[in-house]
Parts: sequence; C-alpha cells; structure tokens
Amino acid sequence: MSPPLLKLGAVLSTMAMISNWMSQTLPSLVGLNTTRLSTPDTLTQISPKEGWQVYSSAQDPDGRCICTVVAPEQNLCSRDAKSRQLRQLLEKVQNMSQSIEVLNLRTQRDFQYVLKMETQMKGLKAKFRQIEDDRKTLMTKHFQELKEKMDELLPLIPVLEQYKTDAKLITQFKEEIRNLSAVLTGIQEEIGAYDYEELHQRVLSLETRLRDCMKKLTCGKLMKITGPITVKTSGTRFGAWMTDPLASEKNNRVWYMDSYTNNKIVREYKSIADFVSGAESRTYNLPFKWAGTNHVVYNGSLYFNKYQSNIIIKYSFDMGRVLAQRSLEYAGFHNVYPYTWGGFSDIDLMADEIGLWAVYATNQNAGNIVISQLNQDTLEVTKSWSTGYPKRSAGESFMICGTLYVTNSHLTGAKVYYSYSTKTSTYEYTDIPFHNQYFHISMLDYNARDRALYAWNNGHQVLFNVTLFHIIKTEDDT
Repeated sequence: MSPPLLKLGAVLSTMAMISNWMSQTLPSLVGLNTTRLSTPDTLTQISPKEGWQVYSSAQDPDGRCICTVVAPEQNLCSRDAKSRQLRQLLEKVQNMSQSIEVLNLRTQRDFQYVLKMETQMKGLKAKFRQIEDDRKTLMTKHFQELKEKMDELLPLIPVLEQYKTDAKLITQFKEEIRNLSAVLTGIQEEIGAYDYEELHQRVLSLETRLRDCMKKLTCGKLMKITGPITVKTSGTRFGAWMTDPLASEKNNRVWYMDSYTNNKIVREYKSIADFVSGAESRTYNLPFKWAGTNHVVYNGSLYFNKYQSNIIIKYSFDMGRVLAQRSLEYAGFHNVYPYTWGGFSDIDLMADEIGLWAVYATNQNAGNIVISQLNQDTLEVTKSWSTGYPKRSAGESFMICGTLYVTNSHLTGAKVYYSYSTKTSTYEYTDIPFHNQYFHISMLDYNARDRALYAWNNGHQVLFNVTLFHIIKTEDDT
C-alpha cells in the first residue's frame, strides 16, 4: 500500500481506539454509568458511609424526625470525602479535555488532508470515465494502469465517509466534555464555598441550640405506641422487669422479679446485654414477699406492695435494707380491685417525669381508680385524684407527665382507652392501639429516661416505643 494509504489507515485505527475508549471509560470516569450529572442538585445524595453522621434529633407528633443535624465527622481534614472525590473527578475531566483538544487539532489537520485526497479521487474518477469513453484513442497499457489504480482507491470512498462521521463525533465529545467541566467546576465552587472549620463551628452552634431547644420541651401527650421489641423470653407468665429512670447515663442496671406472689428474690444485671445473656451481677432477698407485678425502681430504691396488705415498701439496693413503709389508706388489696387479669394487681406503683405515684381503688370511690402522688422518702400521699374509671375494668395503666393512661384489656386487641390529667383534673377517652404480640400483658410501665414502655407479655420481656406531642416553652411562660 502506498504511503498516503498507510497514513490514512493509521489515522483510522487511532480514531477507532479513541471512540472505543470514549464509550467505555468516559461514563465510568464521570459517573454516567450510575448517576446523571445534568445539574448540580443530583450530587447532593451523601451516604453515611462516606463520612456523614446525624448529631441529634427530635420527633413531631406523627413520629417524623425534626431538628436533625447532618454534618461531616469531626475527624475529617479540611475537605470532606465527597469534595476530594469531586476535585479528583474534575482533574480527570480537565486532563481528558486537554487530550481531546490535542486529538482534535491532529484530527483537523488530517481531516484537511483527507478532504484534499477526496477531491483528487473524485477528479481522478471523472478523468477515468472520460478516458474510458475515449479508450479507443489510448494505448491499452496506459488504460490498464489507470484502471488498477482506480480499483485500489475505490474501497477508500466509504471509509472516507465514515472518517468524516467519526470526526463529527470527536467534535461532539469535545463539546460534552466542555459542558461537563463547567458543571463540575460550578459544583466544586458551591461545595467549597465554606471552609470546613467554619462549617464545623456552625454545626456545633446548631447542635447547642438544638440541645437548648430539647431542654425546653415540656411534658408530652401520648400520641402513638409502636413495637414491641422482644428483649428476652424467660420466667413464668407473670412478672416485672425495669430500669431506674433517674439513673445516670452510664448506669443501665436491670432488675427482674418473676411471678406475682410467693417470691422475695430480685435479680440484678449490669446492663441489658447482661440481662439478655443471663449474666447476673447480684441477687437481693427482700424481707417481705411482694404482691402483684406493679413494682418500680426509682432513684436507687425498689418500691413494692407488701403481700396481703396495702402497705408500700421502700427498699434500698445500695444499703440492702428497708428505708420506709407506709399503709396506703383505704386502698383495696389481695384481689379486691385488681386489673382485669387478677394476680393481686390492686396497687400499681409507677414513676414518670414528675415523680412517684400509686394507682389503686377504694370503696369510698366505688371501686374506681384513685391516683395518688407520693413523697419518695416518706411514702406519704401528697395529693390524690379520684377518677370515674373502674379499676377492675382496666387492663393496665401507666403515668406519663402527670397523666394516667389506662388500657381496656390485658389481652389481644387492647388499646389505651382512657386518660386522666392530674394537672387539669380532667379525663378523656382515647383510641391508641398497640400490638399485644404474646396475648397476655401482666405488667406495663413507662420509663421517662428511655421514653419507652416496659412490659411483661406472657413470659416475654418486651419494650414499646412511645411518640409524645411536645409544646415548646417560650421565655414568657411561667
């Protein structure tokens, strides 16, 4: 093959390799094989695995997360991982753009040569036709040479047409690279608008403001109960388990009291994990048997109803002895006014954000529920409220922020049916369902620290999450 044809073949080979490289490599480099980069907004999806985390949050009445701060982790350098990736991507695109520019200049030069050659071939073809018409006037030898030359050049005509198409494709690639580079530059400028230290300080300030906002949350109203989460399966059908709502964040001890009568043994676990694994840390032998399953641990002491009496006992775990005991005046006991399931559940001791409470029934209130606030040291009743809800028709009850919530059954289909506010001395009927997964609940208590309901459900220790409606205090509130 003649030198011009060799040169043209080399150019076409180079073009084929460039086109193949562009089609395979370019999409993966710029992310076109996974993400469309038509606008800067499409790069805002940041994965937590790439160095982002949620600092803190609150919930609205529907359980949706609000006041959420998402920010780079504190141990990153001056630019986060996403910025580095974007900068590297931009550098690749810029390098690729320079390579395309060099290729384009070379292509334009070769293209001019090809156009000139195409013109010569067309002229040669015209001459050949003319010579062929006058072939009788020329020597047979010269005619044969020209015909062979033409036969050699004819296959190049469709190749030249394809070459012109590839040249247009290179121009198109160049334009797309230029546009992509501009978009990436704009995104980089937008992301890099704030220095990381400045951004970090803004996040810390926002977190402080968020925590101040959380401190202003007043007691909430129960809106929803979700779950349960089964923590463990152990013990008999009836029992109680609990943590201390006033314990420090590092103190996660769990107490476990199996059965509703004829027992004095309290088992202690250092954490929920130890409780699940069964690794006891200590066992307490109480001086009296308890009645029912409605005990509570509050500020390091266990409060329980002494068996066959309306006496309340305060027992200190740290001291290992009884600190106080007092009779709850007129309170029914020993299955006179229990919950629907029985089990000597006449007196229900509980705690919430406000303090320590006793829920029971009396003859004087016609067997309806009485709510009494107790002094946690002396067990004296500081104030009482008489409701109109019959104690024996209640499945269980618990206090949240000074409001008593009563379920209508201990069996499947139970729901929070009634509430009584000690703040306003008013009641209302509610309809808040929850899932009684194991068909028989014998203990249901609220823990203010965990914002959760602890339940003993037919030999299963479970947790329910609660959603509370909060009102933000203002500086003018008293």
